Formats: sequence, structure tokens, C-alpha cells
Amino acid sequence: MDPEAIDVPAPDVPVESVSPEALKRRIDRGERVVLLDTRTASDYEEWRIDGEHVESINVPYFRFLDEEIDGEIHERIPDDEHVTVLCVKGGVSEYVAGTLAGRGYDVDHLEDGMNGWASIYESHDVTGYNGVGTLRQYHRPSSGCLGYLVVDGSEAAVIDPLRTFTDRYLADVAELDAELTYAFDTHIHADHVSGLRDLADEGAEAVLPAAAADRGVTYTDDVTLAEDGDTFAVGGATIEAVFTPGHTSGMTSYLVDDSFLATGDGLLIESVARPDLEAGEEGTPAAARQLYDSLQERVLPLDDDTLIGGAHVSDSADAAEDGSYTLPLGELKARMDVLSMERSEFVDVVLADISPHPANYEEIIATNLGETSVDDEKAFTLELGPNNCAASQNALTRD
Repeated sequence: MDPEAIDVPAPDVPVESVSPEALKRRIDRGERVVLLDTRTASDYEEWRIDGEHVESINVPYFRFLDEEIDGEIHERIPDDEHVTVLCVKGGVSEYVAGTLAGRGYDVDHLEDGMNGWASIYESHDVTGYNGVGTLRQYHRPSSGCLGYLVVDGSEAAVIDPLRTFTDRYLADVAELDAELTYAFDTHIHADHVSGLRDLADEGAEAVLPAAAADRGVTYTDDVTLAEDGDTFAVGGATIEAVFTPGHTSGMTSYLVDDSFLATGDGLLIESVARPDLEAGEEGTPAAARQLYDSLQERVLPLDDDTLIGGAHVSDSADAAEDGSYTLPLGELKARMDVLSMERSEFVDVVLADISPHPANYEEIIATNLGETSVDDEKAFTLELGPNNCAASQNALTRD
């Protein structure tokens, strides 16, 4: 049953709402934030808003529909601090917040709920980028998805675009007095619906790794297939395809002007890729060995000053001074034990503790292959939840 579809009574008293962006700013400033999450326990355990100074309390919404709310609930909700109530879409949380306000609690509720949280899309210009033009990183805090915009002169390219934010890329490019000439995917994503084809409909040349198309992509006639070593000019900047399979059989990184490597999910700033989503249980060890070879032969030999940025980041990662989730390759080598391991040890570590699959990953993959079609609302809903595209961090990183 959809909690937002129920006919909840009007709140006891009017309550204010807080925008997702305003809540995110409070968390980023390190303020103490108390959240009352009224989603079901299973939804809460799978995906919630966390932070070093965030206290999150889960009391499912239906507990507040009784005429008499038991004392155990009140004991769990602090009456001496401000509390923000949230749900899936914002309707139920308004009722719960109103009920609590009527009993003297200092509360507001999260505008549009977790759907609103999933609509936040931040961006930061990467100051450590030393190539031609400007490099911008996009970050979706709700899932950790990262994307990139390269702009030089009147031309621009986006790497790993999300369909949900198609209009955002176009608006940003227009604001920079440029046109979007290319849209690149590093691989067939399992955690979000790609914006590649939507940007192609807006005039960009869509680029997909040729090896990724071998998985059964149905729209190959509508995209440019990139082979290892192919280059693409964006103004005076050059983007080179670097074949780095392992996470998927077609995973391809993009080296931007010999300064920045967009690694997809191959190498992240706090982990490496999980190798099982395409390979399946039987093929996972071989994919892990392939990932090791890609890292050792194609990524780690690059200059230590090369900035690394993945398609995802976890809550445990720290942002750079410019706000982006990027790190020089040399620093990653120093931080991550897994990058200096022998092949057999690397495989053992990566396979030792594989995370749960991303939510709805099979349907998302089918959509990105072109096997199925979903509307914008369905695409947004499929993406809700954690991405889980990285290997577990256990034993991967030095303290």
C-alpha cells in the first residue's frame, strides 16, 4: 500500500515545511538535525538521510493514525529539540507534524519528502582540473550519483548524464553560452536511467562504448560507438575513450585533456567497482580479475597528478576543498591498500563482502539497454534508494 495514497485527516494545526535544499544546507553546515522518518521500517532500513550530526528516528506513519498515540512513541521523539518529519512525498509527514505540533512539539516537515530529497542535484567546478576549459561535477546526494560537464568555448559535453536532470544540463550549458555537442555514458548503468538518448533528442551526439553495446543495446543506430583510443574534441579539450572492463564488460573511462579520468564505476575515490551485476555469480571471479587488470594496466600507470572521479560516491567519502568528490591518482594509491595488492588477494578482498544489489537494477538495466521503456515518473521512482555499485570498503582503504 502506498502510504501517500491513504486518506489522512487534516493536521491538528498548520505546520511549516522545509525545502530539501534548506535541509541539506543545515546538514552540510554540521548543524544537529533530528529527523522523524515515517516511512515503513523496510524502506527506512534500505535508504534514509544520514549524516555525522543527524539523528534519525523511524516511527511508521500508521502509528500516528490511532486516536491515542501511545507513550512509547512520545518517548522516542525529543520534545526539547526541533524535529523535521518526513515521508515519501510530503503528504503524510504534514499530518504527522501537525499532530505533534498540536501536542507541543517544535516541528516542521520535509517538502515533497524523500522524493524531494532525490531531486537535489548539486554541482561544483573542479578547481584541480588542469586541462583546457572548465570541468564541473554533478552530485545527487540521495544516491551518490556523479556526472561531469566539460565546457570549452562554445562547446560542451556531459559524461554519465541522468535522465531526470536532462533539463538541468541544457540550462547550465546555455548559461555558459555553449551548446551541448556530446553526451557520453561510461557503461550500461544499473542504478539510474541514463539521459543519453534524451540529450541526443536535444541535439547532442550520444556516445556509448562499443563494448557496452555488445550487451544487446537496441538503439545502436542512434548513437556513436566509442572504441578504445577514440578521441572527441570539445572546443580545445580532448576526451579519449579508455577501455576499463571489470564492473561491466563494456566499462569505458574517459580521459579529459590528460588531466581528469572519469572512471564510471571502475575506480571510485573510496572504493573500487563491484564486479557481479552483469557477470552473475558464476562469472564474478573472472570479472574481478578483469577489473584488476584494467586498474593495473590502464588506470594506475597514468600520471599521479591525474584527477580521478567516479560515477558514484558513498556517504563515507569526504569532498575536496572545491566541494567535488575527486582525488589525484597518487593520493588514491597511497590511501587504498587494494590498489597495491597482488591479483589473487585483490579478487579475494573484492568478493569477500559484496553489497546488496541496487534497487530495481534489473529493470533499470533493461531500460538502459532499450529493451523496455518507462515514462519520466517511473524512471524517477526506479532510481530511489542507494546505488550500491561499489565493492564493500572493508579492507580497501588505509586509515
